[in-house]
This record gives sequence, C-alpha cells and structure tokens, in this order.
Amino acid sequence: MTGKDPAPGAARPGEGAILADAEADWPGGGGPPVLDQAFDSGTLYALRSAVQAHAAQLGMPEAGTDDLVIAIHELAANAVRHGAGGGRLQMWERAGNLHCQVEDAGPAAPDRGAGPRTGRDNGDGAPETGPPGGNVADGWPFSPGHGLWLVRLVSDQITVFSGPDGTRATVVFALPGTGPSSAEAG
Repeated sequence: MTGKDPAPGAARPGEGAILADAEADWPGGGGPPVLDQAFDSGTLYALRSAVQAHAAQLGMPEAGTDDLVIAIHELAANAVRHGAGGGRLQMWERAGNLHCQVEDAGPAAPDRGAGPRTGRDNGDGAPETGPPGGNVADGWPFSPGHGLWLVRLVSDQITVFSGPDGTRATVVFALPGTGPSSAEAG
C-alpha cells in the first residue's frame, strides 16, 4: 500500500463529498472503456487478473497496480456481498488518470443473507440510512478493517453514490508521470 490517505479535514465520501462524475455516466467522457467486465462471486479472480493486466499495460508501476487490484477487489466484493450478487467494472484512461467505476444493481434480495449494511447494525452508531432521497452511502462507516476504508487509503480519489437502484463507486489512480512525485522530480 502506498498510504495515500488524505490530509485531516479533507472531504471524504460519507461526509457528503459526492462529485459530479459519481452521479452521472461521466468517467469515459464518451470514449470506450479500456476494460468493461461483469463479475459475480465466482469471477472475482478473473476480474483481479484483468485489472492487473490492464494496469500493467498502461504502465502503472507494480506498487500502484497492487493498490489498484486491492481497491477494485474490495469494491467488487462489496457489490457481491451487499448488492445483488454481482456487478460491472468499467475502467477509463483520462487526463493522465485511471478512473475505475464499480456498479451493482441494487440491494441484496432478503433471502441472500447479506448481513448488515450500515449504521447501528454494525455497532458504529452511524445512521442506518442517509437523508430521504439522498445518498445512502453518506451513512456508511469508514473505519479501520472496513473495505471502503482500505479503498480510500490506497486510491487517489474515491466517490460513492448509493440509492435504491444500486451503488456506484468510482476510484481514481494517477498514471505514471502525472502524480505529485513526477512533478517534484522535474
């Protein structure tokens, strides 16, 4: 892990930091994704392999590729466990960044036994749902040991939007030559 945790006081998802691209079909900007792959519990291994291969092809260093695979796996596993049992990953290269969007099609069926989603059911005291008609993800806990916490830690940016029709999480990773370390080297 690279330890990209934002500075204290920085806005985070769960604190109302929803960017416009999380609410629209933006990341591709009209261009085709470099990876568009459906997944379910039986294909998470294939998803990890595809993400790793595409990141390497785009020139991402090994440590960045590892962080990307961790982030995508955590988001996809959440879609399988807490969503409808599967989802879709789309990845776009845009403006020196890799934008990765993981979507599911809604909450799990009651008989799937997905377990608690948020708030009091987890014992963290957070509200169980967001504001009426608002972003349910605002009430999700971000605490150590939680998959979204790990994604936030390793990615450069994360946005999450959740509603009755599903959840969309978008993570952004800087590609080589575009991050802060390259600016310092030049």
